[in-house]
Amino acid sequence: MVKNAVGEDGPPCAGPGSTGAAASRPPHPARPARGASGTYAGDNEETNVMTTHAADEGRETGLSPELTAVPGDRDVDVAVAAARRVIASLLHVGGGSAAEMAEVAERLTAIADHLDLYAPSVRERMVDMWGGEGVTRHDPVTGPENAIAPPLSLVGRADGSVEGVVMLGMPYQGPPGHVHGGVSALLLDHTLGIANRWAGLSGMTAELTVRFHRPTPLFESLTVTGRQIAVEGRKIHARGSISAGGEVCVSAEGVFVAKRLPRPR
Repeated sequence: MVKNAVGEDGPPCAGPGSTGAAASRPPHPARPARGASGTYAGDNEETNVMTTHAADEGRETGLSPELTAVPGDRDVDVAVAAARRVIASLLHVGGGSAAEMAEVAERLTAIADHLDLYAPSVRERMVDMWGGEGVTRHDPVTGPENAIAPPLSLVGRADGSVEGVVMLGMPYQGPPGHVHGGVSALLLDHTLGIANRWAGLSGMTAELTVRFHRPTPLFESLTVTGRQIAVEGRKIHARGSISAGGEVCVSAEGVFVAKRLPRPR
């Protein structure tokens, strides 16, 4: 549940999904095991203990373990970064441009067709996404393998909070020159979840209350923070904010339940 206290944009909308499965494809190449870079610990009861130990050790040393995947020079990260740039460029150039959009569409379609030839089934990809015990690489907020993610990188602080800095461009626009309220809610929901993991106990979102204090600007550095504030049995309470220039633009309070969905197998 999202409560819009000011009515900046109304409730966020879910985007369309896609299977991306091809009718026929060559044999899929063997993949390396996900290992420590698969998904973040705390996704189920078996890994929650590991999360607690990692968080305790990090807070004691003042250093943050890997809370979110950091884009690197691996081929998929570079390709997704290029796709992210294409999305922004298409929106920037618009429909009134002299650019040869028909040719652009043809080339992009060819790229998508090529990728579909090598794509596994949706089930196989889901199993691959959720294998291992590392941090997720596919989510729409921090995932370097997700072209709609900004992406936001979060680090844990010794005081128990998590923090990250991100700049959002035109693909995330709601009001003129400012961030869509649903995007702000998405960033804060995910950040509060990471804050719970950093505190040692995480779960699923049961309620998210979002307050819009002032419009959140595009093309400016935004500081996103979160921290766990209380645990009552299986209920976990967390609070966070998005700030620009030292002023809070959006704040959120969340209630989470210490429960996990089973991983695809």
